[in-house]
Amino acid sequence: MTEKINLGIILGGRSGEHEVSLMSSRSVLSVLDREKFNVTEIGIDHNGLWWSGEHVLEALEKGSTQSLHRVFLLPEPGKTVLYKRSFENASEVITPIAELDVIFPVLHGTFGEDGTLQGFFEMADVAYVGAGVLGSSVGMDKSVFKDVMRANGIPVTEWITCTRRDIETNVESVIKRAEAVADYPLFVKPANLGSSVGITKVKNHSDLYEGILEAARYDRRILIERGINAREIEVSVLGNEDAQASLPGEIVPSDEFYSYNAKYLDGKSNLFIPAPLSDELTEKIRELAVKTYKAIDCAGMARVDFLLDKDTNDLYINEVNTIPGFTSISMYPKLWDAGGLTYPALIEKLIDLALERKQERNKSKRTFGD
Repeated sequence: MTEKINLGIILGGRSGEHEVSLMSSRSVLSVLDREKFNVTEIGIDHNGLWWSGEHVLEALEKGSTQSLHRVFLLPEPGKTVLYKRSFENASEVITPIAELDVIFPVLHGTFGEDGTLQGFFEMADVAYVGAGVLGSSVGMDKSVFKDVMRANGIPVTEWITCTRRDIETNVESVIKRAEAVADYPLFVKPANLGSSVGITKVKNHSDLYEGILEAARYDRRILIERGINAREIEVSVLGNEDAQASLPGEIVPSDEFYSYNAKYLDGKSNLFIPAPLSDELTEKIRELAVKTYKAIDCAGMARVDFLLDKDTNDLYINEVNTIPGFTSISMYPKLWDAGGLTYPALIEKLIDLALERKQERNKSKRTFGD
């Protein structure tokens, strides 16, 4: 009998996408085969504190960690051990509670999807699901991502980037630069966030001011880009060196764009799988998805989002999600399911890819001159 894999699921996170992570985690946890995996849930609360114990997901959903205990990992190579922190007679007691073979960070947004946690995993030399430091950080920062796409000849919409300091010191200058990008509508976004948190479609000067202030609540870097009358096309990519793209899907949002409300709350957006596209355009989109994936050195998984201009039929890369949503309505697993890869099989494939990637990293020499 094959030995069980010790799997750590990290959920929650110190991000505006905390609640989305909990929704994704509930779906992932529901399909894990407990005959194959010893599962340890690790929750990160809004303050960045790490917790484990019984029913971690439920505790974070209720916003109460009283039933849990504080835990931590050490960024040291060797066995990856989860330690419990407790206090007895005014003394801190450290107790090992679980050994982990692979970690699945079901986290979205900052401090989970942006390369910070991935850097910790690299220091600890543990296998983990998803892209590494480079792919995660470039995929998260929408402005740097556009720079890399442009350098690789991959089409993106026009944009500018500003900082919170720019806004605080001379917001009129920021507005002037933004209005020089293109005619309205424009989109204003936090550069380092997902799930449409903090995004505003602006149609005039006063809307732009409000949109800039809203985005600045969530990030110190703000992206302002040309808005187009677009169809929203998404492709799931899976693999390491031999990445493959699913058939494209199309989202028809209930709002003017695929907002947080349209994604997670009102249940009125429509998904079309496969997207109604010509065979030629379908293949072009799939090829561009893999090219984009490789351009930022993704691994494991990513969802590549496209904008297809309804007026000109021009195609643009919108963004890459290196830890896409895994909720019951998320496009990433739905696209693979439509291609014959079921949700449980997809999760197991991602864990296999994490272990494969770790083996590849182990081939690199860490000393010089031997």
